[in-house]
Amino acid sequence: MAPVLVTGVTGFVGAHLAARLVELGREVRVLVRDPARLPDAGWVEHVEVVRGDATDAASLERALDGVSVAHYLLHAMSDGDDYAAADREMAQTFAAAAERAGVRRIVYLGGLRPPAGSEPTEHLASRDEVAQILLAGAVPAVVLRAGMVIGRGSASFDLMEVATRLLPVVVGPTWLRRHMQPVALDDLLHYLVAVTDLDDDVNRGFDVGGPDVMSYRELLEAHAHASGRRRPPALLFPVLLPHTFSLVVGTLAPGSSSLNAALVHSLSLDMVCTERDLETLVGPPVGGPTGVEEALRRANA
Repeated sequence: MAPVLVTGVTGFVGAHLAARLVELGREVRVLVRDPARLPDAGWVEHVEVVRGDATDAASLERALDGVSVAHYLLHAMSDGDDYAAADREMAQTFAAAAERAGVRRIVYLGGLRPPAGSEPTEHLASRDEVAQILLAGAVPAVVLRAGMVIGRGSASFDLMEVATRLLPVVVGPTWLRRHMQPVALDDLLHYLVAVTDLDDDVNRGFDVGGPDVMSYRELLEAHAHASGRRRPPALLFPVLLPHTFSLVVGTLAPGSSSLNAALVHSLSLDMVCTERDLETLVGPPVGGPTGVEEALRRANA
């Protein structure tokens, strides 16, 4: 069986996906700029490591040689202010290299789209632009559009940790009442693995989410309960600039402050699934979609 390429393995989802594919007996190749940044995990010794940069055609030629499916889990949020242009160029370079290498499918993890008529944040607009670039390419692509991923180590989870562990009071805008549809890490991995083997004629995006729709404030309360902490009171203000709020909270959380700020900024939008076609196509996770309560329990275990 031809190898599967996983990019972004120094990140949260990429590392877990590589581990899951190895667990399932798949031949896995990873592309990393610095192998020293690979996680200290057992799966690393079972993958082929290609050192290189996804913006470099020669690196991609080595990484994609003989690959059947390539998981594109990259973004340029930490590479400067003009990340949208960097993401655009990187996606175009990757799509062209995949075509030259004869790759059968590209899988991309993007974000849920805001409701029609809503103005997307720069972060979400960039993610959607990358999705459209890949879907328009010669290599069939599947785009999974996911909201918040619940799992310890994800940027979204770390932001909740800040709100429930470090802050005595959550001071936020009234748009913390906006609704979202989080997905458990295990469920997301199920779908990422499942689309690896989809028929070649599938070229589209799919919304991915769990069974629960709730407000961001309700999720903070559920996380505080699941982690055994006192729920911090939330003081909501009708006027609080999203950019200012996102910069303050984003800086407190670990990881990339620019990515954290972008994630917080997206709280101003409802982010829920509009279809569940993928579940019909590949089947639900074993035991059914994971609810928020169980997802938080696993993350806090």
